[in-house]
Amino acid sequence: MFSGFGATVFGGGFSSPMSNKFEDFFRCYPVAMMPDHIRKDDANFGGKIFLPPSALNKLTMLHIRYPMLFELSNEAKEVKTHSGVLEFVAEEGRVYIPQWMMTTLKVSPGQLLKVSNCDLPLGSFVKIEPQSVDFLDISDPKAVLENVLRKFSTLTVNDIIEINYNDSIYGIKVLETKPDSNTKGICVVETDLETDFAPPVGYVEPEYKPVPKKPSTPIDPASVNRGAGAATMAKSINYAQIVAEASKPGSDSFHGSGQKLSGKPTEEIQTNYKIDDLDPEAPPAPLNLPDNQLFFGFPVVLPSAEDVENDTDNNPDDTASNTDAESAFSGAGQSLRQSKKRKDKNSSYPSLKNYSRSPDYIEID
Repeated sequence: MFSGFGATVFGGGFSSPMSNKFEDFFRCYPVAMMPDHIRKDDANFGGKIFLPPSALNKLTMLHIRYPMLFELSNEAKEVKTHSGVLEFVAEEGRVYIPQWMMTTLKVSPGQLLKVSNCDLPLGSFVKIEPQSVDFLDISDPKAVLENVLRKFSTLTVNDIIEINYNDSIYGIKVLETKPDSNTKGICVVETDLETDFAPPVGYVEPEYKPVPKKPSTPIDPASVNRGAGAATMAKSINYAQIVAEASKPGSDSFHGSGQKLSGKPTEEIQTNYKIDDLDPEAPPAPLNLPDNQLFFGFPVVLPSAEDVENDTDNNPDDTASNTDAESAFSGAGQSLRQSKKRKDKNSSYPSLKNYSRSPDYIEID
């Protein structure tokens, strides 16, 4: 309403003392009692008041600069607070203030209230205390508070302001402000304000109880079938009894010797089980290996040349079939591209000296 009012922006203002002071008494009423054509319900959750047009004329003649800040005093109760002004649309002799401000000033509708202009320093820090633990339900309280403070021009220590968020009303008490002043109030218009939150009223810090750790104990195989939590398969094969019998000392079995395919003699093999005592449901025998040794399966022994010759003598039909297959593919090959560098067309070459057969392995120094 007074967007063009004022010659300077706050920041360089209030550098020189004012020559006059605005001071007047008005009948105070809550914002909810304003006429319908001028009432603004959202102003009930802010920090600005409604004054009559006559107050604007006096402030203009006194050259009061923007932002206009006021001190509201209830002299009967000796209670004070501060506020800004939203519009000059109230009836003459009346001032409309938010409901939380009437509670702070301890005034009732129609009671006289002293309104005077004042100077407040730019605030740099404020510490607030929510009045209910429900305030913790807000996901980002700092962002909410930053949006709410746009409706405030001042903050005063010990004031309990009210904010509306998601159709819920939260009370917030101002505990501390900086810089300190005799008025215990700060201006929050066009300033960087640091905010600190105190624990809400009624909040109890949860006690930390460490979870006790149970010592890990090795599992006893004999106790597999005990208790109601034992596995069904373990019960069906009586796994506990099998483990107990296998762990008895002196149960050496499977004595004998093995046979190799190559016909070479073998050493005696000893195991811990007998063939007669072999149970298909028994657990497999453990594979005990020395340290730093891995088992990748039994070695494969290739047949020697003598074994191949013996096998050929025993099966002459296989030898004949191999000979017929070799003769079926006999002949000379033809090259599609003749080499120009090769002048000698003689295809007979002397055999290599001392050539018997290709080596089985190559040693590299």
